[in-house]
Amino acid sequence: MPISLTTTTTLRSPNRNFRSRKSRMSTPPVLSLALPSDTGRVLSIQSHTVQGYVGNKSAVFPLQLLGYDVDPINSVQFSNHTGYPTFKGQVLNGEQLWELIEGLEANDLLFYTHLLTGYIGSVSFLNTILEVINKLRSVNPNLTYVCDPVMGDEGKLYVPEELVHVYREKVVPLASMLTPNQFEAEKLTGLRINSEEDGREACAILHAAGPSKVVITSITIGGLLLLIGSHQKEKGQKPEQFKILINKIPAYFTGTGDLMTALLLGWSNKYPDSLDKAAELAVSTLQALLRRTLDDYKRAGYDPTSSSLEIRLIQSQDEIRNPNVELKAERYS
Repeated sequence: MPISLTTTTTLRSPNRNFRSRKSRMSTPPVLSLALPSDTGRVLSIQSHTVQGYVGNKSAVFPLQLLGYDVDPINSVQFSNHTGYPTFKGQVLNGEQLWELIEGLEANDLLFYTHLLTGYIGSVSFLNTILEVINKLRSVNPNLTYVCDPVMGDEGKLYVPEELVHVYREKVVPLASMLTPNQFEAEKLTGLRINSEEDGREACAILHAAGPSKVVITSITIGGLLLLIGSHQKEKGQKPEQFKILINKIPAYFTGTGDLMTALLLGWSNKYPDSLDKAAELAVSTLQALLRRTLDDYKRAGYDPTSSSLEIRLIQSQDEIRNPNVELKAERYS
C-alpha cells in the first residue's frame, strides 16, 4: 500500500528529533581527567598476551590496585608469550602508535602524569616513542617517564643491536626513572658490573645521562642476588644509593621485570623522596607473589624447575595492595 507524504514525514520525524537532541548534548567529561586520582594517570605502552601475564597484562592490574588510572597501548598482541612452542598475533608499528596518539589528542585526552614503556622490538617504534614523550610533555611538562629498557638478560641480547644506541643516546636522557637489569645497565653504560661498586658507578653514569632515579633490578655478584637503587635529588648532587639483598627462588618466571617496574612506578610516586622505601615495597610484593606462584604449581603436581612459570597475579592482589616488607634496604654511606 503506498505511503502518503504526511505518513512518511511522521515516520522520519523521531529520527530527526533524536539527531537534533544528540547534537545539542555535550560530551560527558572523562572522570579520570575531571576528578583525577591522588596517584595519577598512566599511559602504558608495552606488549600484551591473551593468555598469561607479561607486558601490560603484568603491569596494568597492579597499578590499578595501587590507585592509578591506566590506559594501555599494546605494542604487540600475541596469543601467549614467546616462550611457548608457538604463538600467533599482531605487532603494532610506529605509524599505528602515532595514529592512536592523534586520536587521543583530537579529543583532548592526552594529559597523563606518567608514561611507562617496556619491551619495544624495533628502532622505528622506539623512535615513535620519542615523539610520544615530547607530545605528552607538551601537554604536561611535569610528566614522569618510567622506562624499562628491555634489551636482554644474562649476556644475551634479544633485540636488534641498533636499539641499544637509540636507548643510550636518545631515550635515557628523557627518562625520569630507569629500571635496567644487570646486562642492560652494562649495555647502556659500557661498564662491566662485577661488584657492588661497579653497580653504584653504573647508576652514577646513568644519572649523568638523564634520569634522577635508577634501579638496577637484579645483579648477581658472588652468588648473591641484589637490587641496587640510586636517587639523585638534584643535578650535580651526590645520589642516595642503597641495596636490597634478594632471596633467590629456584624457578624461572615470566613477566617479573614488567611487574617490578610497574610496582616501582606505583610506590615511588607515593614515596617520591624515598626510593629505598618504594623499592622495599616493590621487592617484597614480588617475592610474596613468586612464592605463591611456586607453591601453586607444586600443589598442582607440576615440577616448577622444568619450564618457565606464569605468575599468579590475580591471586596475589592482597600482597600487591598491602605488602609485608620483609626485605629491607641498606643505604650506602
